Amino acid sequence: MPPPAIPAPTPAPTRTPGTWDVIVVGAGPAGATAARVAAANGCETLLLERAVIPRYKTCGGGLVGASLAALPPGLPLNVLDTARLFTFTLNGRKECTRTSASPTCAMVHRSELDAALTEAACAAGATVRDGTALTRLEQQGGTVTVRTNRGDTFRARAVVGADGSAGRVARYVGVQCAQVDLALEVEAPVDARTAERWRGRLLMEWGPLPGSFGWVFPKGDVCTAGVVAARGNPAALRAYKEDFLRRQGLLGPPPLHDTGHLTRCRRPDSPLARGRVLVAGDAAALLDHWSREGISYALRSGNLAGHAAARIVAAAEEQEANAAADHYGRQVDDALGAEMRASGSLMNVFAHNPGLVHTALTHLPPVWRRLDAYIAGRTGVAEIMTTPLARAAAALGPRLPRPARHSPTVAPAVTPSPRR
Repeated sequence: MPPPAIPAPTPAPTRTPGTWDVIVVGAGPAGATAARVAAANGCETLLLERAVIPRYKTCGGGLVGASLAALPPGLPLNVLDTARLFTFTLNGRKECTRTSASPTCAMVHRSELDAALTEAACAAGATVRDGTALTRLEQQGGTVTVRTNRGDTFRARAVVGADGSAGRVARYVGVQCAQVDLALEVEAPVDARTAERWRGRLLMEWGPLPGSFGWVFPKGDVCTAGVVAARGNPAALRAYKEDFLRRQGLLGPPPLHDTGHLTRCRRPDSPLARGRVLVAGDAAALLDHWSREGISYALRSGNLAGHAAARIVAAAEEQEANAAADHYGRQVDDALGAEMRASGSLMNVFAHNPGLVHTALTHLPPVWRRLDAYIAGRTGVAEIMTTPLARAAAALGPRLPRPARHSPTVAPAVTPSPRR
């Protein structure tokens, strides 16, 4: 099914040219959601996207229950498959397949998902300009000035950065990361026989590198497959990727896409705002430490950012605008921070002993039921990590041999435009 068409933008006639209430940078799930929510709250909203929509995005494209629940009602979603069977292996060994009690994990192409979310933002009243990249950002008083690669200068009362973990807005805000990983992924075309073998079943393999895993997500005549591990040993990760794809029978025809990208998880004290500029989704480094799932984090933080931007716009004084930005940070921490801290604990257990995690999932039915409930959106990682078994496993972590870890990093540095 072709991606949804995006309506032509229609600027509001009463607005001074070049001025907006809210500017959102990045039209992924976080940015499109923030733009939709801000526009629905009466804000004149401009959504900037550096690529031309629809655009390919390196992403597994698996929507867990929390993601599905955060989508706007009635969003036209082209679901290519729904995972009913979950196969787990330990570096290709000890294979075990579990059946979901309530199949939920929906497989989509990110290009189509993002286009649909952008269309929803348009329908709410946002104006979209794709093929437009942010080149400069600065604040002065109650105004944020944005300059683009097209030579435009826009001004807004609030900006939401959703331009990715290495984007300019993340650098401007000063987002700091506790975990940086490299993911390598292919979109592999498959024949009818292979497609049938994978239909309704996804694979998660705990890999040979610390904290690594491989995945296969079925999408009809295409399988999205890849591997992820801590940044720092790309040669070993590439070797694992080739071995993994060979073992899964996915090294046949040339892939439709063969890409890599960094995933980043924020430090708990990493800023989420700087003045009237907020960050959401990947730009805020909001991501599950263990599964590296980020779409649900993007949708939920984008919703919070859209509401926060509307409150900043409505603020009568700068102190009130700053309070709205601070409130956004507390909301994100309340809604997503606890999940990230819990997933960090789970990642610590997994990195030390993936065999323990595999054994628990494949030999202890209550553990699988908990994970199945998480996939379906009925529980969260924070609740899972309060169980006696999870607490006991976490307590073992410090006594196990510790793999090499990278040091905390700050999003790639640029010199931000000074405040005046």
